[in-house]
Amino acid sequence: MARIQDFFTLANHVEGVDDERYRHLEPMIRAIDAMANATYQSIYVIDYFRQGFLHVASNPLFLCGHTAQEVQQMGYHFYIDHVPTEEQLMLTEINEVGFKRFNDTPLEDRSRCFMSYDFHIVNSDGRYLVNHKITPFALGPDGRAWLAMCVVSLSPHTTAGHVEFRKKGQPHYWAYDFKTHGWQEHNTVTLRPQEKQVLILSAQGYTVPQIAGKMCRALDTVKTYKRALFERLGARSITEALTVATNQGLL
Repeated sequence: MARIQDFFTLANHVEGVDDERYRHLEPMIRAIDAMANATYQSIYVIDYFRQGFLHVASNPLFLCGHTAQEVQQMGYHFYIDHVPTEEQLMLTEINEVGFKRFNDTPLEDRSRCFMSYDFHIVNSDGRYLVNHKITPFALGPDGRAWLAMCVVSLSPHTTAGHVEFRKKGQPHYWAYDFKTHGWQEHNTVTLRPQEKQVLILSAQGYTVPQIAGKMCRALDTVKTYKRALFERLGARSITEALTVATNQGLL
């Protein structure tokens, strides 16, 4: 089982944040709550200077039956209480290697970085797999991540892991391999215009014959687009394809 101190190492250590900086955060917190009102996703903010949760929005997906205030007070104890023991160690490793890669990123690019990974959450109803995205929300005086905004949604995968480090606007990303304990560079998936159109129309509820009519294409052609779309995204359904495409910024 992980310990709280396992989540805080030299890789995410930040210094020099004074009380004055905290006094200017209220508008940002209100903006986060406004974002949370418009989505089913859960949003919360990690404070690496005070080593806890600065704010937790009230969306229930991440809360496991607690109130947002209770989860905020729990801080990293939430992971220990609601993440399977074997995955807690995975989270501490992700935490360490992710921040090392972040700190190796040029200062001017750090605000464009985010990391995504999957883990299980356990509550009274059982366990379910979530996707967790984390991106710097504010940097400290030393250029390190002081605050990080986290967005939690249902995962399109069936297993934990799938760690990816991305920089917005880059044609490649890095995937973490737990066997070699290293990062591997991959090209970002791109969708052909026809595949993107099939995905968008499917998300709007149109059937394959209806999509063929709207695109002025033969039915078999649209089926070919759809198969290529699934293969390109590693998806098994339109819902999964839409989630993957959204997560990777393809739409």
